Amino acid sequence: MTSDEALVAYTLRLADNALVLSQRMLETVAAEPELEEELAHANFALDFIGQARMLYTQAGELEGQGRSEDDLAFMRDENEFRNLLLLEQPNGHFGDALVRQFLFEAFYLHLLEALTRCTDEGLSAIAVRALKEVQYHFRHSSQWMIRLGDGTELSHARVQASLNNAWRYTGEMFVADEIDLAIQENHGGPDLASIQKLWRRDVEKTVAEATLTLPDDEWMASGGKQGQHSEHFGFLIAEMQYLQRSFPGATW
Repeated sequence: MTSDEALVAYTLRLADNALVLSQRMLETVAAEPELEEELAHANFALDFIGQARMLYTQAGELEGQGRSEDDLAFMRDENEFRNLLLLEQPNGHFGDALVRQFLFEAFYLHLLEALTRCTDEGLSAIAVRALKEVQYHFRHSSQWMIRLGDGTELSHARVQASLNNAWRYTGEMFVADEIDLAIQENHGGPDLASIQKLWRRDVEKTVAEATLTLPDDEWMASGGKQGQHSEHFGFLIAEMQYLQRSFPGATW
């Protein structure tokens, strides 16, 4: 894989993460515990959609094959997506969706910060813009973790169970493959080992304040970054791509 091919693949990964998470978040808009939270999640989802659009456009330009953001989002097959497994997991109850958001954004925050210093100007510019949004997202999800964890006996038990269930999907974020290493070596990209230390520091701090218990590091699920997805992803992508697949080339 050449340096240019790695950059395209890496940019697509970031775009896929943003798109898949936004799709899951939009599914929760009418099922939040408060009206204010529904509006917040809708806005957060739109932030991720905006990031996905910029990243898909950037990937298409780098690729040079004439594929648009819509082509990359809606006309690729399931095994062509490279998003993290954590992000495609079903929403479940509010605690499940919240923990997924919190664990990912604790990682994404430091990843974007590192990408603002990478040598690819297009990717660094997108990271600068996205970082501002994710900083606010992470504060929001951290506050909810504390609110539920240090809340009632029921809310504590349910969010602890959510944390236990989601934990096995976190290891994949920090396993560097040839694409991650190529971005780090050729473009000054993130060092995932360093980011893992920062991520764990932030997660431990919030989990302790929420009076929760950090799960043990045992078996970790992986495969999303290589296009091997969970059984839930097929349903997600089928719904997301239905209109574009049914009416290819349609315009409003």
